[in-house]
Amino acid sequence: MALAKVKEDALVARLAGLQPKAGAGWLAAAQNDALARLTAMGLPQRRDEYWRYTDPASLNAPNAPVAARFNPGDEAPVFEAIDRLKIVFTDGVFDPVASDDLALAGVEIERLETAGQAHIHWAQGLYGVLEARGQTPVARPFAALGSAHATDGVLIRVTGKAARPVALIYHHDSEASDAILHHCVKVEPGASLTLLESGPGAARLTKVLEVDVGEGAAFHHIRVQGRDHERRAATHVFAQVQARALFKSFTLTANGRLTRNEAVIDLVGPNASAHLAGAAVGDGDFHHDDTVFVTHTAADCESRQVFKKVLMNGATGVFQGKILVKPGAQKTDGYQISQSLLLDEDSQFLAKPELEIYADDVKCSHGSTSGAIDETALFYLQSRGVPRASAQALLVLAFLAQTIEEIADEAIAEDIRTRLEGWLARHASKGGK
Repeated sequence: MALAKVKEDALVARLAGLQPKAGAGWLAAAQNDALARLTAMGLPQRRDEYWRYTDPASLNAPNAPVAARFNPGDEAPVFEAIDRLKIVFTDGVFDPVASDDLALAGVEIERLETAGQAHIHWAQGLYGVLEARGQTPVARPFAALGSAHATDGVLIRVTGKAARPVALIYHHDSEASDAILHHCVKVEPGASLTLLESGPGAARLTKVLEVDVGEGAAFHHIRVQGRDHERRAATHVFAQVQARALFKSFTLTANGRLTRNEAVIDLVGPNASAHLAGAAVGDGDFHHDDTVFVTHTAADCESRQVFKKVLMNGATGVFQGKILVKPGAQKTDGYQISQSLLLDEDSQFLAKPELEIYADDVKCSHGSTSGAIDETALFYLQSRGVPRASAQALLVLAFLAQTIEEIADEAIAEDIRTRLEGWLARHASKGGK
């Protein structure tokens, strides 16, 4: 059977099991456009170049694979100590009881379903727009699915310096839930926002976040993906960064049967900056894929990609990262590094770093390494009385430190370090998830 036919059949089966879309008014038109894009490309298959390292079968399946919920016991939720505005979704549905009032100084927040009823809305210029642009040169079918069939989400417009972070919290209740969410964030010129995301979301989660960072604005994104080990997720971040603006995104992933995080960033104004970082720790049947595409469209821009994974007991990590420098994007400074720490001989790290440069006055570099823990350093710590498990945890934390340094807020960074320490302690003492 021809590959195109396989993709078409997979899409038909996937769409048959979906809930009704949230669209009406302007949103219905945007979702119909996204559905047309999705229909033209179909769902991905393992033979596709950017899916050669990650099998999309469980993401293509008509129904979400069953995923048991994780019980955190007495452990406090992530970011609990941070003063933040909470917006809660349970299995992809907004939970008004668990959420805070959506009023926040310097920020306008609306639910996608409510705002989508209008005929005209500011989000018309953003919803599905960056996603559609990000389909070239690489097709991203699950992003188009997230635009075409989102059943919920939020629209955030930032007009000043946000008084406190906005936290999107994703709870997983049903073991067979299949959630599709789409969020849009527009940071007006000179404004700033910190967006926090946490939780597993659903047994299978498809999510799109589109961000427009205006001139001189700043957007900080910190995400902790939930510890429900059987969950699957395909997430996408699309951003355009205007002149003198800053975009920063950090993701911590602990556990999860399959996670595919895609980021497509376009530096469209001079002197713009984009920093993307990720730390992943996985054990056993854990597959984690970071696929990143950063485009330097304007001159005098800076980008950083720092991704590190710690893998054990047969876990798999994937990194596919590209820096594209367009003609005229002189004085580009692009940096990319992907590294893995393999704690046994059964785990593997698959990397595909790329540079594509069409300007002649640039500074770009990329590197990718994979290796075992430093036995000399481990011996040194043990010789100073540090137990082997504790010594290994210290070295792992040191290995991941460069990614956490990308978080500007020290209180949030410290919370991330605490989560990592807890994960390492659990695995050292119990071998648990």
